[in-house]
Amino acid sequence: MSESTHQDIAPITGASTGIGAVYADRLAQRGYDLILVARDAEKLSETAARLKSIGRTIETIPADLTNAVDVERIAERLRSDSRITALVNNAGLGSAGKLLASNIDNLESMIYLNVTALTRLALSALPGFIARKRGLLINIASVVALAPERLNGTYSGTKAYVVNFTQALHEEVASMGVTVQVVLPGATATPFWAKAGRPVEQLPSEIVMSAEDMVDAALAGLNQHEVVTIPALPNIADWNNFEAARKALGPNLSHRKPAARYEVGAELQRLA
Repeated sequence: MSESTHQDIAPITGASTGIGAVYADRLAQRGYDLILVARDAEKLSETAARLKSIGRTIETIPADLTNAVDVERIAERLRSDSRITALVNNAGLGSAGKLLASNIDNLESMIYLNVTALTRLALSALPGFIARKRGLLINIASVVALAPERLNGTYSGTKAYVVNFTQALHEEVASMGVTVQVVLPGATATPFWAKAGRPVEQLPSEIVMSAEDMVDAALAGLNQHEVVTIPALPNIADWNNFEAARKALGPNLSHRKPAARYEVGAELQRLA
């Protein structure tokens, strides 16, 4: 990952704790000024104070990104500030409970934050990046995007969207000087788990990565030009094989006739 110039600004959502706060530290060390966005103004101020010694300009914007008015306020800043050359879409909500036992209003807020807000912010920033022929978009997903049977199916569905959205963006903007990356953390030691209803202390310690290691691995993947980064995955060949298998389905996903195994014509003949 290249160093920032003195005027570059990177907004980071969900920046008050956990993964977002670590991204703030790492991007500040790489020369970015920061815009830290999160709901908790007090925690934002604490994060900014910890980063003060790095010597970068740090602005905090308290905002609830489950609220459309606040999302539009941040989106307008992304559209209008030409100094913004990076965006880390990290804010997210999760749920570890069973779908049928979930509060649908909570699920709806999760979908709005993880999908709608992320999409709106990304597409507000990208036109400026494209116009300047430089920019970086990092979207934080989750390994459960590849494992819908784990955790809450709505949560994993939102993260699958983030993966698909980022891969599609890569196809559109890769030749325009814009870099996009989607990061799929596994279990990470952050407050996320407690908010999702399953404290991280209840997870097997051998599967839980520190937020610092997760972000450092993600940035290493960015340096290696990965579009999809899975920090815990030992062998990138496993991901490449997964992608190859997915793409191999392509030619047979749409045909004029149903697959022979359904015996659609034979069934009609038997009914006649």
